[in-house]
Amino acid sequence: MLKKTVVIIDYGIGNIFSVKQAFDQIGADTIITSESKVIENAKYLVLPGVGAFSKAMRSLDGLNLVSSIISAANRGVPLLGICLGMQMLLDESEEFGITSGLGLISGRVERFPLNKRKHSIVKIPQINWHELVPGHSNANWKDSILDKIKVSDAVYFIHSFVARPSDDSHVLASYICDEESIPAVIVSGNVMGCQFHPEKSGEVGLQILRNFLDQ
Repeated sequence: MLKKTVVIIDYGIGNIFSVKQAFDQIGADTIITSESKVIENAKYLVLPGVGAFSKAMRSLDGLNLVSSIISAANRGVPLLGICLGMQMLLDESEEFGITSGLGLISGRVERFPLNKRKHSIVKIPQINWHELVPGHSNANWKDSILDKIKVSDAVYFIHSFVARPSDDSHVLASYICDEESIPAVIVSGNVMGCQFHPEKSGEVGLQILRNFLDQ
């Protein structure tokens, strides 16, 4: 069977190598690129990312990749944003002032909600394994990027800001922290995002990447 090829966007910010290794492990071919034409013609597209939203968007813009990513998404290419990459799918972020995102899923990136409980011990950045639970939409996970994933399966997070889609139906899965529901997986058609790092989440994470290749 012909291997599927995943294009991983290299814009100088992100854990490119570990993402590549994870896709290699599940039998996919990978192309790491910052070339707009390769991105526009991808069959599967991954936007990784760590760090600050504004710096990441400046890097994409400086490489003239914003329109290429949007063009690929608009023609139906499965696009997966990972961690900061998921946040960049939304309209804007309030990190270090308001910065525009890719606008592929309507919504806003906000500060992590804290201290809802009197004796909260939540630390930011939130670095932890958390169990996935159904999102606000209560959508069925079957045939989605979470197919074969069980409610309460745990994945690895590290983040300080939270992606809040405008439409709750785009939140496929969340996790609970300090009695607050935090979006963990967002989906709008062929555009998907994981706030956690599937490439660092063991077999559960690898299954999610397999599911992505089935979209």
